[in-house]
Amino acid sequence: MREKCGIFAAKTENAGRKAYYALMALQHRGQESAGISVWRNKIRTVKGRGLVSEVFRGGGLRQLRGRAAVGHVRYSTSGSLNEAQPLEVFCCGRSIAVAHNGTLTNFLPLRREYERRGVKFRYSIDSELLGVSFLWHFRETGDEFEAMKEVFNAVRGAYAVAFLFEGRLLVARDPLGFRPLSYGSGDGHCFASEDSALRMFGLEIRDVRPGEVFLVDENVESKVLVRERRAHCVFEYIYFARPDSTLNGVNVYRSRYRMGVELAREDDVCGDVVIAVPDSGRAAAIGYARESGIPYEEGLIKNRYIGRTFITPGQFYRELKVRLKLSPVVEVVSGKKVVLVDDSIVRGTTMRRIVSLLKGAGAEEVHVRIASPPIRYPCYMGIDIPTRHELIAAWKRVGDIRESIGADSLRYLSVEGLKRAVGMEDLCLACLTGEYPEWAFEF
Repeated sequence: MREKCGIFAAKTENAGRKAYYALMALQHRGQESAGISVWRNKIRTVKGRGLVSEVFRGGGLRQLRGRAAVGHVRYSTSGSLNEAQPLEVFCCGRSIAVAHNGTLTNFLPLRREYERRGVKFRYSIDSELLGVSFLWHFRETGDEFEAMKEVFNAVRGAYAVAFLFEGRLLVARDPLGFRPLSYGSGDGHCFASEDSALRMFGLEIRDVRPGEVFLVDENVESKVLVRERRAHCVFEYIYFARPDSTLNGVNVYRSRYRMGVELAREDDVCGDVVIAVPDSGRAAAIGYARESGIPYEEGLIKNRYIGRTFITPGQFYRELKVRLKLSPVVEVVSGKKVVLVDDSIVRGTTMRRIVSLLKGAGAEEVHVRIASPPIRYPCYMGIDIPTRHELIAAWKRVGDIRESIGADSLRYLSVEGLKRAVGMEDLCLACLTGEYPEWAFEF
């Protein structure tokens, strides 16, 4: 699974350069393309495929002087380079740069409606629709907040979005707050998908509230336009967000640590050592070890220099990739009953290879513990979860999954344990329970 995007917006001195550094801090949210748009008498955009440091190598940053900027990192490889974000959207005689994190569930019917009204779309991706909808309603109302209220009424799904137009910023978070978004003030005004990307600027930071809209020009004004039931994405806490981020008032590291604690409380395995699948399972593994009393050690070492483009066909090369990326510490696992902690199992193939690695290194037993419930359903709100037939837990029972991955035992964290660990009720658990928030699909 992968998060699809991360966004940044700033109205401040050196906004383009700050966008560059913020996108570096958000690189984990998308590694396939990056882009920054600034306002300097018109919208000027630099974007491309690759990591932030690759896209802006050389003189790219020198083209991005300006006091207002939006930036974007993207995972998806679909579409052409032209569809890397920010998108420059044209409608109703105006242009706007759009940076969007999320997925619109009613994109196609709403796009067809605008096409019937005569709008010509330039891109195939749903993010353009947000810009078109805003500009259409802005022409009708003449007021940015009223226009965005109409967008909220029409558009369904997940969207943390930043618009750059005429030297101004408009930044909004959808009424359910699926995707995270933070606001920092001080030396200017900045917004980012995670607050960890704002701290380097010495700002006073808070969450953007669900349904809240900011208009930033020489001054800043914000309004909560729509109040709905909240549905914050639980997988931001389980896996996607940086551990040092705080989302919706909940620190990500502490929530992952507590997932391990709750998992240990639900468990009764007798192990000799607890190890993590690095880096995603580390916080939960530490929590599990401290609660269970089983010592924690680093039993798998991650090679951080395997290139992101290291993709080769064939079973032999896939096995080799795992062995290059993860190496067991024989002295830690040999002759031991190992409790192996990770955040999730998706297809099961990677976990099967890791279990094989540990047993090949001499582990007497490998007991797999997953710090989240089984993933059984696809996500329609901006996370790239494989189709249901690819999710191993969608069609196999826990005992069958255990056999498939070669573990001596397998246990998942319960849904209630997960809720206790995160410490909030307003979570979207659709990928775990199949219960999708109604508002996101009311067309």
